[in-house]
Amino acid sequence: MNAVRHLLALGALALAATSASAQFVKGNEAVKVLPDGIKKVETPPLPAATLGTPCAADKPACTASGWRMVETRDGLRECTEIYARPETCRPSTFGTEKRPRLWIVKTRGQWMQCQLPEIGSKCVSTKALPYSAIQ
Repeated sequence: MNAVRHLLALGALALAATSASAQFVKGNEAVKVLPDGIKKVETPPLPAATLGTPCAADKPACTASGWRMVETRDGLRECTEIYARPETCRPSTFGTEKRPRLWIVKTRGQWMQCQLPEIGSKCVSTKALPYSAIQ
């Protein structure tokens, strides 16, 4: 009986740890963990108007205004645009390199860009001028 209780406690702890680490930015509605444990990630939708040729993440001139930090199916990525098209993103260097960054999150059903990886930081619509910060 004691072993069963111990096993249940470990299972609950593992589940709590999984849901706690499901999002890089806490409160980002774009990242959800389903009851079966599968992580579902939504990225900002492409606009109805045709976009120009994507600016590849490996071109330094593409990031003059800083990186857009977007949570994708592949994890946290640094992107040259908010839409996170594959060629515009690269693996995150957050925590190892300091550079201008904006955090793209979904909160209250709206896509926002935040100065820091916190919903409570300076966040504005993705259609407005952002507040970037060196991080």
